[in-house]
Amino acid sequence: MRDQSRRAFLGALGAALPAGALAAGSDDADLVVHNANIYTLDPAMPRAQAFAVRAGRFVAVGSNEDIRPRIARRTQAYDAKGMTITPGFIDCHNHAGGEMLLYEVAVGNPFQVEFVTIASIVDKLRAKAKTLPPDTWVEGYFYDDTKVKDGRLLNAQDLDRVSTEHPVRVEHRGGHTAFYNSKALALAGVTKTTRNPPGGTFDRGQDGELNGRVTDRANDVFEKVGKFQAFSPAERAQRARAGVAHISKMFAAYGLTSVHHEGGDLAAIQDVRARGDLKHRVSYEAYPDVLEAMIKTGMKTGFGDEWIKLGATAEHVVDGSFSERTMALSKPYPGVSPPYFGNITETQDVLDAWVERVHRAGIDINCHANGDVAIGSVLTALERAQKLHPRPDARPKITHCTVVNDDLVRRIKAANVVPACFTSYAYYNTDKFHFYGQDLMQHAMAFRSFLDAGVPVAAGSDFQPGPFAPLMGIQGMVTRTGWNGETWGARQRITVAEALRINSLNGAYASHEEDIKGSITTGKLADFVVLAEDLHTVAHDKIKDIQIVRTVTGGTTMFQA
Repeated sequence: MRDQSRRAFLGALGAALPAGALAAGSDDADLVVHNANIYTLDPAMPRAQAFAVRAGRFVAVGSNEDIRPRIARRTQAYDAKGMTITPGFIDCHNHAGGEMLLYEVAVGNPFQVEFVTIASIVDKLRAKAKTLPPDTWVEGYFYDDTKVKDGRLLNAQDLDRVSTEHPVRVEHRGGHTAFYNSKALALAGVTKTTRNPPGGTFDRGQDGELNGRVTDRANDVFEKVGKFQAFSPAERAQRARAGVAHISKMFAAYGLTSVHHEGGDLAAIQDVRARGDLKHRVSYEAYPDVLEAMIKTGMKTGFGDEWIKLGATAEHVVDGSFSERTMALSKPYPGVSPPYFGNITETQDVLDAWVERVHRAGIDINCHANGDVAIGSVLTALERAQKLHPRPDARPKITHCTVVNDDLVRRIKAANVVPACFTSYAYYNTDKFHFYGQDLMQHAMAFRSFLDAGVPVAAGSDFQPGPFAPLMGIQGMVTRTGWNGETWGARQRITVAEALRINSLNGAYASHEEDIKGSITTGKLADFVVLAEDLHTVAHDKIKDIQIVRTVTGGTTMFQA
């Protein structure tokens, strides 16, 4: 479409009246969009040219001729000039780290493939160390071990160059491994003779010496040593609000209208909404403190409104990481000696008890499980809980649910589990898949297998570990080809139409909201995205580059290109 036409559409839509601007009782629309290329995701009317919005909901969807009578004197009417419109994108697993983006040291690119150097990491952290008193933690985030020009892992000696007076930690963006300097190891009392705890490791080099890499549960010991920057309650609240507002703007810019938040400051989210700066809908997934309050007060999944609603639990971690090569597998990792099967971080009896208690409370379960061993363990706990306390409406979620087989898929279907699988990984992380090999990757991020079995699989970017751009995710799901041109697990490819459904309507299903959002359907919330090109007809390797022209939530424009 010509830029002039696009600008004309944007200018018109930018002047839209807020939802509900018409007099009560009127059937006239607040907004009519026509001459559009609309993919509704509604099987009763898969395609449309126009729709009308009133009071934040779609009140009519159809052809230009169908909708034109809805235009009244006060209606804002817009000619889309053939641009593509889809339902707003829904991300079912996101850590929503706005504070991290605003206030912490990012040693890698959070959003795109970009290679950095170890020297640049050291320089950034050294600059941070100069602002902090001795013994205070210096931390870096968004490190990606396969996006480093040096072609090797970060190690303790590298981080000793940052400071010998501060404990230094660099977290892998995957969230399950971290790299420490000698000061941090000493403060934690970790030596080369320290035994690995259950569910984690203190890694060593070929010489038997600690190399600074620590995985999963072994990181817990470092939380008890060193000093952390201190902030007053008012400062913490301000930072939390700023973080929520910042990430909300970013979500809108990428076309996201609903996001499942892994915890976060619930009060800050409400404050940002109250001042009008919340641009996306939140399914809030509670960590233990809020979860305990929910159980004690009888609040269940679904409590809230269309903007902020209590969802499933935050991910209850059962194994390690896919990207960091610590997930729990039934077969040993290729080429690793002695044989390594990954980390299980929760015993079956403990998991069974936790799942049963939360399930009985009417709260949907959400467990992090990457490897086939961990997925099987979660299913065992879910099957047990459902047998003890049947809940027909339960929609438990397995976050990541990465490596499956036919029997696991059958059990997932039978238990009405919603897998929230990695999306952007198929494009962003192909430089890691050689660690697993083509055979395993044919069963990883198994969108094709899930869809063929009738499983309502959803999209879970897992930001910060992966970029949250839905179009990057859709491209990877369709092509299984990454930034480096490598294709892994081609048998799990799906169509553009299927990927769009996973990133919208299936996401609504995951939070019991398929009746109010996820498709462009009369009566549903008017959440939609305007795209400069049609993702169904553009070359598949260009999907991620399609411009987000406009993001609209509840009939209100939240982002304009």
